Amino acid sequence: MSLSLIVPNSPIFSPKKVPSIFCKSDGSSFSSSPRTNGSQQQPPSSPLSLSLSSPKSPLPISSTPQSPSSPLKSPFSICVPKKQLLFGPDVAPVKRKRPGRIEIPTSMAVQLGFAAETPRGEEEVQVEEEGYSVYCKRGRRGKMEDRYSAAVDLNGDPKQAFFGVYDGHGDSKAAEFVAKNLDKKVMEEVSKTGEDAIDDAIRDAYLITDMDFLKEDVGGGTCCVTAMIRKGNLFVSNAGDCRAVLSRNGVAVALTNDHHPSREDERDRIEALGGYVDCCHGVWRIQGSLAVSRAIGDKHLKQWVIAEPETKMLKIKPDCEFLILASDGLWNKVTNQEAVDLVRPFCIGLDKPKPFSACKKLAELSSWRGSFDDISVMVVELQHFLF
Repeated sequence: MSLSLIVPNSPIFSPKKVPSIFCKSDGSSFSSSPRTNGSQQQPPSSPLSLSLSSPKSPLPISSTPQSPSSPLKSPFSICVPKKQLLFGPDVAPVKRKRPGRIEIPTSMAVQLGFAAETPRGEEEVQVEEEGYSVYCKRGRRGKMEDRYSAAVDLNGDPKQAFFGVYDGHGDSKAAEFVAKNLDKKVMEEVSKTGEDAIDDAIRDAYLITDMDFLKEDVGGGTCCVTAMIRKGNLFVSNAGDCRAVLSRNGVAVALTNDHHPSREDERDRIEALGGYVDCCHGVWRIQGSLAVSRAIGDKHLKQWVIAEPETKMLKIKPDCEFLILASDGLWNKVTNQEAVDLVRPFCIGLDKPKPFSACKKLAELSSWRGSFDDISVMVVELQHFLF
C-alpha cells in the first residue's frame, strides 16, 4: 500500500500565506491564481511529506485533495478500483458455513455432570433367570461401576444360592474383583466352620477378599450387599450403603443398616482410630473424602474404612415374599416401602411372575426422580428357595 500525504503551506506551518492547492480528477493540479503564459503553475513544495508502502497491497491509495467541484470532506481521499470492491450489487453474497461442533473435554464434562461423549462401558445389564432377576442402569457420571453376582444350585442343591450387588467407587476394578471372588470365598469358609458359625465364615470371607484385592495394588473400592440361602435360612450381609429389603406380606423390612460416617457408632469408631468426620454440602465424609465408612478396597483410607460386614440371619417362611438387593442409586431416591409396593404386583398373585419388569421399573423411577448414580436392582423370589 502506498500513501502520500501533502500538507500545503499555511499559517500553521509557515508564516507566509500561500494559495490553496487542489488535485484535479486527472491527477493535474491547479491553483486559485491566474495562469501565466499558458503554463500550469507548479504547486509549492510541501514542508511535510510522508510515504508508506506495502508491496502486497493491491489498492492504490492517494492522499491528494479532491477537485473544487466536489465538496471537500477530508484532507485526503482514497481511490479504490471498482473491480476490487468487496461489496455492492455486482458482488454475490458470501455463503457462511455452520461452525463445527464444539467438543467439551472429557474431564470437564465429568466434573460438571454433563452427559458427555465419554467411554461409558455397558449402558445396562438385563438378567432374567429362574428365581431371580437383575437390572443395572448406567448413571450420568461416566463409566458404569456397579456389578452383581448370582450363583444357584450350589453344591448341586437347588435350594442353595448366593447373590450380591456391588457398588464400585473410584473405579470398577474393586467391584469386578469382588463379584468374581466373594461367593467362592464364602462357600470355602462355610465348609470350614460348619452350620453353627456361618456369620463368622461370611465375615472372614469379606476380610480375606479385601486383603486379596489390596494386593492387586489398584485404586478404588466397592460397597457390598450379599444374600446367601442355605437350608431354608437367609443370611444377609453388607459393608457400605448397598441395602437389602425384605417384603413380608407386603410390608418392607430392612435387613441391613447403611454404613455412613454420620452414624454415631461409625463416627466414634473412626475418631477413636485418629480419623475425622466432617459434613460438606450436606454429605458426611471420612477425612473429607469418602461418604461410606465400610467397603472392600480404598487402600488410602484403610485405617478407617473397614471391610467387616454386618450379618443378619432369618428363617425363610411363607410370608417372606421376595428380597430386594440394590445399590444406593436406588435407595437415595426410593424408600423401602415404595420399592416393595412397586415390585409386589409383578411378583405376587400371578401365574407367571415378572420380577425383571419390577427391577426395571424401580431403576426407571429412581432415574426419573433425578438419580445421577448407577442403579442396580436384584429381586430374589424367596418362595422359590423355600426349604
